[in-house]
Amino acid sequence: MQQSVIRYLQFLESEQGKSPLTIKNYAHQLEEFVKSTRAKAPADINKMIIREYKQYLHQFHDAFGSPLSVRTKNHRLTVVRAFLRYLIQQEEMDCYPPDRIERFKEDPRQVQVMFDDSLKRLLSAPDRLKLQGKRDYAVLMTFFSTGLRLSELVSLNRRDMNPQTREMSVRGKRGKLRVVFLSPTAVIAIQSYVDSLEYTCDPLFIRLVKDTPGRTIRGEELRLTPRSIQNIMKKYVLLAGVVGDPSPHTLRHSFATNLLRNGADMRSVQEMLGHKDLSTTQIYTHVTNTQLKDVHDRFHGIH
Repeated sequence: MQQSVIRYLQFLESEQGKSPLTIKNYAHQLEEFVKSTRAKAPADINKMIIREYKQYLHQFHDAFGSPLSVRTKNHRLTVVRAFLRYLIQQEEMDCYPPDRIERFKEDPRQVQVMFDDSLKRLLSAPDRLKLQGKRDYAVLMTFFSTGLRLSELVSLNRRDMNPQTREMSVRGKRGKLRVVFLSPTAVIAIQSYVDSLEYTCDPLFIRLVKDTPGRTIRGEELRLTPRSIQNIMKKYVLLAGVVGDPSPHTLRHSFATNLLRNGADMRSVQEMLGHKDLSTTQIYTHVTNTQLKDVHDRFHGIH
């Protein structure tokens, strides 16, 4: 099984051009699948093995004691399905049909959004007189200014940003490259953070160390992880007294909601978010309720 997984990860990199972060995620999910089941080889995967894995996903709790969301469970099943599809199509193995792995039923997505008061308190929470506060403020401002996914923000390098044009190149899902736009405030926040560092390195958002003054290092080992950025968000949510436990993805939702409330069209928002299908962007149509109410008040009934 281990060799099959290695070949699959190599296929993702060489043939499909998946990002290192995606490959790392798939490797972790498949390692978890192998450890949590009795499957020692691809031929061992059958209906009972899949049921065993689903039971594991139901019982799993993270470091904070929280169970996995249905969406997260389905993502992990999708990884197993993709692995099996590779084995059948690329290695011509006789494996369990991936389409027989049924996903869990999901409720319609509930979009959590932060509005003006909560956003202002969150963005004001970092202490911008300190380097860590400057970095964390830049992280939060980048999220809200661009609507990036967590994985996309983690992958940012310094060379991806053009402060003059306020543009940033981002490689999103399926390796698709797109350009996002930074607000003037976000550019200032990022520049203030970068200018305060004593060294230069490739990753944009990094762990802060003090033992390399004046040096240029590749710095990949310093790159902030998804978990560390989630912890940054949690820290300032608590400091700001924001209710509802918003996550980095909440800032993405808030970005889209802010655009639509101010009159942006759905197609433009789709492009900025990097959604493949417009139907994905349409989860934000709830934000037009205010406009619909105005139309209803103006044109309905006897005045």
